[in-house]
Amino acid sequence: MPELPEVETTRRGIAPHLIGRRVTAVTLRRPDLRWPIPPEISTLLPGQRIVDVERRAKYLLLHTQVGSALLHLGMTGVLRVLPPDALVGKHDHVDIALEPTATEGPRVLRFTDARRFGCLLWQPAGQTHELLAGLGPEPLTDDFDGDLLWHLSRGRTAAVKLFLMDNAIVVGVGNIYASEALFAAGIDPRKPAGSISRVRYARLAAEVKRILAWAIECGGTTLRDFINPDGAPGYFFRELQVYGREGEACRVCGTPIRQVVLGQRSTFWCPRCQK
Repeated sequence: MPELPEVETTRRGIAPHLIGRRVTAVTLRRPDLRWPIPPEISTLLPGQRIVDVERRAKYLLLHTQVGSALLHLGMTGVLRVLPPDALVGKHDHVDIALEPTATEGPRVLRFTDARRFGCLLWQPAGQTHELLAGLGPEPLTDDFDGDLLWHLSRGRTAAVKLFLMDNAIVVGVGNIYASEALFAAGIDPRKPAGSISRVRYARLAAEVKRILAWAIECGGTTLRDFINPDGAPGYFFRELQVYGREGEACRVCGTPIRQVVLGQRSTFWCPRCQK
C-alpha cells in the first residue's frame, strides 16, 4: 500500500498540472471503488476550478470553491496526468478532464486501481469528511514531537510500533516507515508504548521526520504495485535497513534481522541494535 511519502510524491507530481485549472468533465467507468462514488463528483465537480491539492494523512484532496474531491490510493491506486486521448485500460476507472492552459493542452487526471481498494469521495466546502475527523497531527509539522508521543503513550500497553502507526496519534507513519524509524531510534518494536522514556521518544520523533522527509526526496518506496505519477519508481527501497530483510545481516552490526507479526503486519527489527 502506498504510504505517506508515496502519496506526497503523487501530490507533488500532479499539483502543478491541476491547480488553477477548471474541471470540464468527469468520466466514471464504474459507480464504485471501495465505496460508491457520490453523485457530487459528477454533478458539482465539473465546472469548478481546482484551487489547491492537499495531502492529509494518506488522502489527497482536490479543493474547489464548492467542495473537495477526496481520494485514497488504496493498495494499488495510481494517479496520472495524461492527454485526453490516452489509451484507456481495464483498471482505469475515473477520468477528471481539465481545461487547456496557455502552455499545456487539455489533460485528464486518471485514477487507475487494479484492486479497487482506493476511493473517490466528496467533502462539502467548510466541512471535514468523517474519514479525516479525529486524525492526529502530520508527522512533518511542529505539532508532532517526542513530548506528544510520551504524553499520549502513558499507561499504554500496546506495542510501540502499533502505537506509532495509530492515526489518532500521528498520521501517515505506515508499516515500512514505522519499522525503519524504530530501527534508527534503537527501539524494539515489541516494547510496550508506555515503557518508552521521554528521551527515547524524542529520538524516535526525530527519526520519523528524518526518514519520511528523505523518503519523499527519494520518491517513496516502490513495493509491488506502486509507481510515481510520471511512471518512474521510487528509490527509497534501496535505503531500507530492516523492512523486508528477515534473515539478512543487519547493516550496522551484522546480526540477522528478525521478523514478527504485530497487529497483523510484518515487523522487522535487529535484536542487537534495538532494545
